[in-house]
Amino acid sequence: MNDAGAPEEPFTCARCGRTTDTLPLTWTCSVEDDRRVYFCEECSRANLRAIEGRLDSSWW
Repeated sequence: MNDAGAPEEPFTCARCGRTTDTLPLTWTCSVEDDRRVYFCEECSRANLRAIEGRLDSSWW
């Protein structure tokens, strides 16, 4: 782990599986079951209402 507490790269979207070596600012981070999960920009935009409603990704 690095200083910010984020996992080592590559980062993987928990929804579609897209990966990236560096975490883009447009990705969303969520804490579910005491672990960090990341969502790419497209998945975040498609599920914005559920994210803002604080629903776990299993409900999307």
